[in-house]
Amino acid sequence: DKATDPSTPEENWECVQRFCDQVNADTEGPSLALRLLAHKIQSPQEMAALHALTVLETCVNHCGERFHNEIAKFRFLNELIKVLSPKYYGTWSSEKVKSRVIEVIFSWTVWFPEDVKIRDAYQMLKKQGFIKEDPKLPEDKILPPPSPRPQNSIFDTDEEKSKLLARLLKSSHSEDLQAANRLIKSMIKEEQEKSAKVSRRVDTIREVLENVKRMDELLENYRRQELSTADQESLQTLFQRCEKLRPLLFRLASETVDDDEALAEILQANDKLLQALGHYRQFVVS
Repeated sequence: DKATDPSTPEENWECVQRFCDQVNADTEGPSLALRLLAHKIQSPQEMAALHALTVLETCVNHCGERFHNEIAKFRFLNELIKVLSPKYYGTWSSEKVKSRVIEVIFSWTVWFPEDVKIRDAYQMLKKQGFIKEDPKLPEDKILPPPSPRPQNSIFDTDEEKSKLLARLLKSSHSEDLQAANRLIKSMIKEEQEKSAKVSRRVDTIREVLENVKRMDELLENYRRQELSTADQESLQTLFQRCEKLRPLLFRLASETVDDDEALAEILQANDKLLQALGHYRQFVVS
């Protein structure tokens, strides 16, 4: 009640933090907190609803994976949708509150892209005409890093940036929140680039190994003179594709010099690829 008191125009950050602490301390904290917050967000008092949305975003920041899992359920997303729908509370909710609700849901589609239910809820609102265009998120908006995060996430491994981020997020000054937002964006971009490299490596190595296995099978049949015309064409196509995969492996190796295990996988795949290409030239070309 103190954290969402409509009589105070400014956020009571001490109460907001105490609320987050209570959420983390209680086994049922996330589900109970969201039930309370939904009630406040649906309040006809604009300031109470806006304060509740700030508390919600702060909890997403500070209350970890359990809280994040609860916001991604339709049970809670439907409570936010009711604020926009004229069938429920949309008739008395102010435009400012509605805009903030849309911003919150949109920001979650950006920061939690793996959560299908959040994306589906947002797309449904767009189809029903409640959202005309994606909102432009304000610079001082509290945006959480995605959770759960992969192992060796930059949020965990870059200790200096993580400490700075924690300090900025605890501040009640808007300029610090803006700095935190910019820092999170840069860290997320770095995280995404790192993740994209890993995906490229995994996909390329998988394709190499699958193609090599198929080439070996076809070459064995070729040596036995048991290869159909269609399979001969497939073998030639595989050879051409494997030739193109070689420079991709070299590029991956140059990007992975700081990861011994990943580099070993690339080199093993390259050895198998060279062996398969050599067998093709030995048995087919010559």
